[in-house]
Formats: sequence, C-alpha cells, structure tokens
Amino acid sequence: MVFSHDNLKGVVLALLSSGFIGASFIIKKKGLRRAAATSGVSAGVGGFSYLLEPLWWLGMITMVVGEVANFIAYAFAPAVLVTPLGALSIIVSAALAQCLLNEKLHKLGILGCVMCITGSIIIVIHAPQERPINSVQEIWSMATRPAFLLYVASVIVLVFVLVFHFSPKCGNSNVLIFTGICSLMGSLSVMSVKALGTALKLTFEGNNQLLYPETWFFMVVVVSCVIMQMNYLNKALDTFNTAVVSPIYYVMFTSLTILASVVMFKDWDDQNIGNIVSEICGFIVVLSGTILLHSTKDFERSSSFRGGYAPLSSRLSTGL
Repeated sequence: MVFSHDNLKGVVLALLSSGFIGASFIIKKKGLRRAAATSGVSAGVGGFSYLLEPLWWLGMITMVVGEVANFIAYAFAPAVLVTPLGALSIIVSAALAQCLLNEKLHKLGILGCVMCITGSIIIVIHAPQERPINSVQEIWSMATRPAFLLYVASVIVLVFVLVFHFSPKCGNSNVLIFTGICSLMGSLSVMSVKALGTALKLTFEGNNQLLYPETWFFMVVVVSCVIMQMNYLNKALDTFNTAVVSPIYYVMFTSLTILASVVMFKDWDDQNIGNIVSEICGFIVVLSGTILLHSTKDFERSSSFRGGYAPLSSRLSTGL
C-alpha cells in the first residue's frame, strides 16, 4: 500500500515514542540502583535519594519526550495504527535490560519480541489512511454521532458499576476490575488526545483552534481520564504482580481504543475486508507476543525452570 505523508509521520513518531519510553525504564532503574548504592537506602523501602541522582532525572526526561512524541503521533495517524505500536517499547526495554542490567531474556521472551515486531509490521502495512481534518468542530461532530455517544454512555455505565459495585467487593482479588477501569477510561482519553493533538497541529499551521470551546472540552476530558487511569493503574500495580497487570492492561486498553477509534473516526469504512482482517490478525500477534514476553518474566525468577517446567504462580495463572 502507498503510505500517506501523515501516516508516515505518525509511524515514525510512534516508533520514536516506543524507543524513548522503553529506554526510560532502564535509565531510571540504573539511576535507582546507583542512588541505592550511594545512600544505602533503596526506593523500595522508602528511600528518596534517587531524586538527587542525575541518571534518574535523565530517565524521567526521556519518558516525557517519549510521551510527547506519542501525543503528537495521534495527530497524524489513526489510533488503530499508533496504539498497537506501543508494544515495541516492551521490546526496547527487554533488550536494553539484557544488555545494560544483565537481566536475562528467556527464549520464549525472544519469541514474544519477534511476534510483536511481526504483528506491528502487519498493522503498519495494512493500516488505514488518516483522513484530513480541517477543524476541531469536525471532530466534535464525529464525537456527537449516536454510535459514539452510545459507546461513551456504555463506558461511563461500566466504569460506575466497576468503581462502586465490584471494586469494593473484589477489586483486591480480581485483576480485571482495576485494569478494566483503566482501559475503559483510557479509550476515551486517547480519543480526546487525538482531538486535542489535531487541534494543536492545526493551530500551529495557522488555523487557530484555541478559540473554540470544543478544544478546551477535549483538554478537560484528557486530564480527567488520565488522572482516573493513573489512580486505578497504581492500585492494580500495588495489588497484583506486574507480570499479570501489564499484559492484561495492554490487551484491554488497546482493544478498547481501537474499537473507540473505529466507532468515532470510522477508520475501517474505506478499507476492504482483506485489510481489516490483516490488521486484526496483526493485532492478535502483537497481543500474543506481549503476553508471552511478560509471562516469561516469572519463569526467569524461578530457579526450577532451568531444570524443567516451573508451574505458573496461582495469581499469574488466574490472571491469564
């Protein structure tokens, strides 16, 4: 397929974002280790000496650069293209961890990396073209169509049910509760990020969109959704194993984001069935690789795995 100029910009920015974000985890971890070695108190037991460590701050700056690149990518390319490419940050992090932190990557983890790359290539090849948008009011008209309003209403109802009914009862025992809230709100935040990014892009091109109240409305939605996402994601990470939370959150968040984008921006309307099926297959390959890569982290921690097949922990097997 012929890549549009905007799609190419979006892919390059998404790849740069994955590279910076993946590298930031390793840089921050090296900073944390250096700070712990210097002060004798690690961050895990309440130490804050890492705040005086330049390497840790370099990691934070790297992460911010990556997030900004990801934000801009949504202004140029469809969410069904940009969002799945976020899985590549996991590969960057795993590869750098093996090289710089001596954290061994299992053979199944390498297979997971290959699957993520293969699936991403399939998605990029068959992704839909970004439609030209001339004002934030066009996006507002898309956001107020009955189909997307029905999606938004469904998300709000589900979030309320999860927060006020299921969270108090089984939030600390079922990983799907907290991750479900994060993923549902995340799909709305990405749609608002894309709207806000497009508005800022048009503004920088000379077509000022800051005069319209719709732009500020999308900004409020972004801030609100991100705050709620971070709150419940922190709860999930504090309660459950990271090797369980990360792949489940990625699967749910990416799936719901693609669904929201298809409903709001009608990304698949101009595509033939072959391209749509190829994108779905590529997405499934990326998801499978992500789950495989994360699940093998627990294998490496088990010494018995080197002599045979170590059973999964009860929490990991239940979550998967």
